[in-house]
Amino acid sequence: MATIKVKFRASTVIGKEGTLFYRVTHKQSVRQISTGCKIYPAEWKAETLSIPTGTDTTRRRHLLRIKEKIDNDTSFFNHTIAKLDLSGCQYTADEVIKSFFEYTDRQQFIAFARQLISQMRRIGKARTVETYTCAVNSFIRFLNGKDVNFDAVDHNLISEYEQYLRNTGICPNSSSFYMRNLRAIYNRAAEKGLTAQRYPFKHVYTGISKTIKRAVPITTIKEIRNMDLRNDSNADYARDLFMFSFYTRGMSFIDMAFLKKRDLQNGFISYTRQKTGKRLTIKLERPMQEIIDKYDTGTTPYLLPIIRDAEKDERRQYKSAAHFVNSKLKKIGMTLGLPTPLTAYVARHAWASIAKSKNVPVSTISEAMGHDSEKTTRIYLATIDTSAVDEANRMILDAL
Repeated sequence: MATIKVKFRASTVIGKEGTLFYRVTHKQSVRQISTGCKIYPAEWKAETLSIPTGTDTTRRRHLLRIKEKIDNDTSFFNHTIAKLDLSGCQYTADEVIKSFFEYTDRQQFIAFARQLISQMRRIGKARTVETYTCAVNSFIRFLNGKDVNFDAVDHNLISEYEQYLRNTGICPNSSSFYMRNLRAIYNRAAEKGLTAQRYPFKHVYTGISKTIKRAVPITTIKEIRNMDLRNDSNADYARDLFMFSFYTRGMSFIDMAFLKKRDLQNGFISYTRQKTGKRLTIKLERPMQEIIDKYDTGTTPYLLPIIRDAEKDERRQYKSAAHFVNSKLKKIGMTLGLPTPLTAYVARHAWASIAKSKNVPVSTISEAMGHDSEKTTRIYLATIDTSAVDEANRMILDAL
């Protein structure tokens, strides 16, 4: 019969944490595997993990998670060994170890997340791959590169992660973005029966806060359009894409990137929004045509010079171009002395805000921008245009 023991190996460096490992022994064959956990010598007493008096709350929680992991792992080992013994078949220590690795692959959060990301990549869910990968990489940094069992993904761990994000200067909306994506991964695992649904994200922030106003007035749009950038081709290119977005009712950069030449027919641009799948049609106006004619895209099926090589990773080219354009736009914004950073997305905000100021009905703005509902548009407008409130406040203050 095989045996399993938990052992501690102290660090050779005084004051550093030592390593906990499992020792599997069977018929004079001994195998060792790391638990992935480290503790201080004072936390290992009489061949077992202990929590010394005076241990602070954060460390106590950490040790309790380690203890829970060890209890779960040793329970699995003992159950596996008992099953092998009852079968009457010959087995080795290596087979016990193999069963454990198969078990931990199924039971660990990061391992499952990576499998899910690979699955999303195979079925072409590029955006989901990007958002999940971004959230998982942030969580891995918090975990110092280690994985955790699903049992350890509880309210305490997620609250500590939220505090970690706050301490590193991550804004609430970014924190919420990470939480929502990790929650989606966790829920997938719960659906597959890999973990009980304990709602570990219930008490952390997963909403969306109002962001800093990013719209600019029509006068600023005119300034951007009229800038003399003949001596800076990169800034000129960025400005052209910004203006094309504005001219096309705030078309998003990703939709611009994937516009095909076949999408322009009979004086209209027709395309499907990447975000919502909604089909939009825009009448081609002279300033749009001028930008299209300005650039040679003859070697690609794309209408604009964003994805330049159809044989290479198109999404990577789009992301690289977006980063490049935004960096140039920020410099243009600084040149104009704008109070907030100028990015490609400002064109979309600006179009909506200016349309509202021109008394364009919300229903029309909603249709123009490809929103799913007027409610979405009203929320959107509320975050970008406070001019009426600001004007009212100025009038009150002037009356003082």
